[in-house]
Amino acid sequence: MNPFLKDVAIDLKNRFGEDLHETAIIFNNKRPITYLKQHLAEVYGQAIWSPHFFTIQEFFRLSTHLAEATPIAQFFILYHLHNELLSKEGHEAETLEEFYPIAETILGDFSQIDYDLVDIDEIFMELFDNTQIDLQFQHFTSEQQDFIRQFWQSFSIAGHSAVQERFLKLWRRLPLLYRAFKEQLQVKRMTNMPTIYRDIVDGKAKNQEFHKNYKTIIFVGFNALSKTEATLFKKWQEEGLALFYFDADAYYLDDQQQEAGLFIRRNIYQTGLINALGDSSNVIGNRQSEVHLYSATGNVSQTKLLHDILENNEKEGKSSAILLADESLLVSLLQSLPDVKPNITTGFPLTQSPIYGIIELWMEVQHLITHQKKTKIPYTLIETFINHPLTNVSKQEKQSIQKLISDKQLFEVEVKELVFKSSSLVHFFHPIIRIEETIAILIHIVDNLLANLAQEDRIKQIDSNLLIEVRKTLNQLNLGLESLQPLSLPFQLGLISKAIANINSAIEGNPLEGLQIMGLLESRCLNFDHVYVLGANEGILPKTSSSPTFIPNSLRQAYGLPILENQDALSAYLFYRHFQYSEGIHLLYNGIVSESSSGEESRFIKQLEFESNFKFLKHNQQQNITFLPDLEELTVEKRGAIWDKLYVDFIEKKKKISATALTTYLQSPLQFFLKYVAEIKEPPSITQEFEMNNLGTVIHNVMEKVYLPFKGADQFVSIQELEKSLTTIDALIVSEIIELYQLEGTGLNSLNSLQRIMHKIASEYVRLLIQHDVDHFIGIKIIELENDEDYVMNFPIEVQGKEEQVCIYGIIDRVDEVLLKDKTVKIRIVDYKTGADEVNFKGLDKVFIKNTENKALVQTLFYTYVYEQVTGRIGIEPNLYVARKMREEGTLFYAKSEILESIYLDEVKKEFVIFLKTILEEIFNPEIPFKHDPKANVYDSDPYILFYKNAINEEDDE
Repeated sequence: MNPFLKDVAIDLKNRFGEDLHETAIIFNNKRPITYLKQHLAEVYGQAIWSPHFFTIQEFFRLSTHLAEATPIAQFFILYHLHNELLSKEGHEAETLEEFYPIAETILGDFSQIDYDLVDIDEIFMELFDNTQIDLQFQHFTSEQQDFIRQFWQSFSIAGHSAVQERFLKLWRRLPLLYRAFKEQLQVKRMTNMPTIYRDIVDGKAKNQEFHKNYKTIIFVGFNALSKTEATLFKKWQEEGLALFYFDADAYYLDDQQQEAGLFIRRNIYQTGLINALGDSSNVIGNRQSEVHLYSATGNVSQTKLLHDILENNEKEGKSSAILLADESLLVSLLQSLPDVKPNITTGFPLTQSPIYGIIELWMEVQHLITHQKKTKIPYTLIETFINHPLTNVSKQEKQSIQKLISDKQLFEVEVKELVFKSSSLVHFFHPIIRIEETIAILIHIVDNLLANLAQEDRIKQIDSNLLIEVRKTLNQLNLGLESLQPLSLPFQLGLISKAIANINSAIEGNPLEGLQIMGLLESRCLNFDHVYVLGANEGILPKTSSSPTFIPNSLRQAYGLPILENQDALSAYLFYRHFQYSEGIHLLYNGIVSESSSGEESRFIKQLEFESNFKFLKHNQQQNITFLPDLEELTVEKRGAIWDKLYVDFIEKKKKISATALTTYLQSPLQFFLKYVAEIKEPPSITQEFEMNNLGTVIHNVMEKVYLPFKGADQFVSIQELEKSLTTIDALIVSEIIELYQLEGTGLNSLNSLQRIMHKIASEYVRLLIQHDVDHFIGIKIIELENDEDYVMNFPIEVQGKEEQVCIYGIIDRVDEVLLKDKTVKIRIVDYKTGADEVNFKGLDKVFIKNTENKALVQTLFYTYVYEQVTGRIGIEPNLYVARKMREEGTLFYAKSEILESIYLDEVKKEFVIFLKTILEEIFNPEIPFKHDPKANVYDSDPYILFYKNAINEEDDE
């Protein structure tokens, strides 16, 4: 079967022969022109004088020399006129912010009224009883009169609600506003497309005879006609000037129940337009082809599934098209295409480009620093800026600001710190001084981006086109706002966002070659061997919402204005027509039910499945669970350079091993290697939640300052002296946080919100720790504090049959001597913990092992052992101050009924030394490699997680 445009080309040759150049051929859009030209070349087989090609709007524009007003220009004209009418009515003028939401709706209604030749005074007439309706609308059918009654019955004759009254005030004003708007366009020597249409029908066009420049006007592929189009087409047909080619199939044209044929039935049977191709054949009804229907597991998954379908179905010499019922899938589609040559008719949306991202970022920044008068910017916005592909921040400046943020752990950064000399947007973080210059400043940013693109080796055409369109729109906004009082910054930013949101850039290619990508509307008149429809969901095909309007649905029905059912009929036609020609049809939809998806295929598909003879083959996308290939577990053998470094550093040079290094090895020998042997540093980072080690640092330092006055006392200091220090805690904590984050200022006001939370938690924890001592002791003497000295000792181990010494050391939070209330005295080592550590342990068999269940006990015993060996003191009792649990559990380690003190403590200390020796000898055993224990507890925040992820995966597979 020939494509529709091929049949048109054949008929044109038979009708006009060599005189085709005297005709004008009119389409709804540009794309079919290229295809018809190709078919004409094939049919004629020789060079001919070309006919004149137009889109319908291009053709109608020939009737006037007036400039066409942009949507933004029309908005500002309407705004001024509306306020003039309010003033005459004795009402206060509306601000631009108040009027903007309804302006687009009013302009849309005015356009529809013109396209469908509705009398402005008649449709907005105020009627309240049936008698008036019968008198005023005798020329209407009874059905139309019923629709009008339905509307007015919603209003009470006796009175109206407040909402109804407001609606009626606007209702009465609209005819006046309509006429004033049309007059103002004439004064400014401007027009708009609805006015052009209506003026031609009313005989008011400046060039009323424009259509007579051609012997025949040929309209190809039209479907839904406005009343202006239907009126003109009928008139020109009667004058012998017009010829019509309708693309239709008897399957839906002759069946009154088929919505797909609604408009062509109207065109032929009501308007009386004649199809030059004669009666339509019933192609769809006689086809028994296979149609592939795919249920995808998600919206974006459709494009991933399509990748596989295309690879299996695309063949040389076949024409193919992807039709986007859901055009939001374009970007995902482009990222998922196989190695094919795409030609994209539908425009690339600005909202999905990096340009929109940088403009939105600038508006967010300005809202903070200009409108809200903030002097600091959240670090997340700064990271977005420095990593954005269009800002071109140099590597050096990027690293500099990242280091500043990381070192000071800045959740927010002072605006004065944000100077990026290498960027094309040097003034990005400068606040706006004069609000009326907002749009001009954004235009300057756009100019900088354009200049920056022009300097690149490969010009990004799509970005350039988008930036040019953004600049045009911003210029129009700027001109419109010049005569107005300065508007608030939030409204201007909202206006900008709305004005640029619909900008897109066409991605042009060869429409006759490769895989065509377009929206359903753009596929009018075109036929392809293979068709792939994306987004064929109910609720998308057809859409379930219509444009906002002030003309209620019942009145729209009465006056023949478009209603939601019309949109359904148009969508049905655009969808069904591909079943007339395409040999391979593939329909994809999102089968997952969510807030944005019905999870069902379009009802058009269900109708065809039930009524036609097509064979629907249903496929459900299977999300295959793919396993990584069996990778060798990352194992570091202790040989060669690695053994040399381990031996030299720790045995010969006596590099110190801390309690933390020991417990790191117990959790993951591989991490011990990475951190202490390979010395791979943890990357700097900033998080919106303060890190627990920072909280621990603050608490440790404050505790040291609190207990420092009691150090070195010959006699026990009364515990009441310690209690007095509670009044100084808040000031000490503030001072520590300021020093930790290198902040400016001296008081609580210097802290940001996150740091204030840290201050609050630290204050509670420190009070708990001190209050414990106040409650349990009479007196206290401080023997050692954390920063006094490191306790270092050599520990003998056996390495390859030879005795060697390794250096172990501990940084001890506190060694004290306390006088209990029963007059007994204890010498203790105290370790502070702010995390989830516990004094409870299940048993030594769960502690003195790899992947220990109680790291805190291992570390505290480590400190105790080192301290006792270095100082010669004995009987030191390990205590753990866990702020979260010490009220309930105390500070002594315990297992079941056994408390770690006295004789039991002595036994545990001996077992610990044996355990310590075993682990250290394992570390320096060349036969035991460094490898990760897959049973070890790993947190997502672990900076070394990628190194031992394979070991975890292997354990999971088992």
